[in-house]
Amino acid sequence: MKTRAITRRQALLWAAAASLLKAARKERSRLSLEGYIWQNYASREKRPLAEMLDELFATAPYAGFQNIEVNNGFFTPALKDKVLELTRRNHLLMPSVYVGGAMHEKELADQTIARALEIGALCKEFQCEAIVNNPDTKKANGRKTDDELAVQAESLNRMGRILGEHGLQLRIHHHTAEMVENMREWRHILHNTDPKYVTLCLDLEHAFHEGVDPNAILREAGARTTEIHLRNKKVETPLESLEDGDIDHYKIAATVKSLNLKPLVVIELAYHPDTPITRPLKDDLRMSRLYAERVFAL
Repeated sequence: MKTRAITRRQALLWAAAASLLKAARKERSRLSLEGYIWQNYASREKRPLAEMLDELFATAPYAGFQNIEVNNGFFTPALKDKVLELTRRNHLLMPSVYVGGAMHEKELADQTIARALEIGALCKEFQCEAIVNNPDTKKANGRKTDDELAVQAESLNRMGRILGEHGLQLRIHHHTAEMVENMREWRHILHNTDPKYVTLCLDLEHAFHEGVDPNAILREAGARTTEIHLRNKKVETPLESLEDGDIDHYKIAATVKSLNLKPLVVIELAYHPDTPITRPLKDDLRMSRLYAERVFAL
């Protein structure tokens, strides 16, 4: 009787452990890899992106990523089918997808919204739940007029409502152009769009580059922050992996925790001509993942 009791207890413990393991495997990771580095890498190698897709997509599972975020450049007629096939083959999820496009003119905004719906539908099978949009700048980074900013805000509200009807959240990304003039354009979006339909994707290195404290913009965006993009530099030279540098990511992680935020954390590396490259891309991605998991306790 004693032996059978122990065996039964062990069986219950094993069943419980198996259940926990299964649940852990199903838990969605909040860490993602932005596919821009693949485009950047292909350009650096002076090879067509289409020719390198197999090699590049394989770097994600090698580096331990479950999630990727690619942009509309991956959904051209020449690349789309291959990109979808490789996402499946490498067992990757795509919780968000980046679809750029102009929003400060109604006709252009209509085109952007239509493209976002098209790409969002393609990515649904990969558990896509958000569209990231960075409203296009004007030519030569020209200053948008107050009227254009008003059209942009109305267009973003409309885009958010339409995407929401299709089960997709809208997240607004920014580059440095939106940070100038005391964050004029970014703050216009913040104060003139509906939080119900428009959330924010903060690119903390772009903010830092324009002299904005990443922790301050996190606090200003607050609960509307649903995604953050990360990379680092040393004296304006982009690093080959996410690691210690000019930006204190430990402090950023503390701010995120203090605000009780749980954004999607996206690693977006960018090799520049002066970036020292000492490792294969797949190892840069692996080291970046390990760093982000440690710093942000993911």
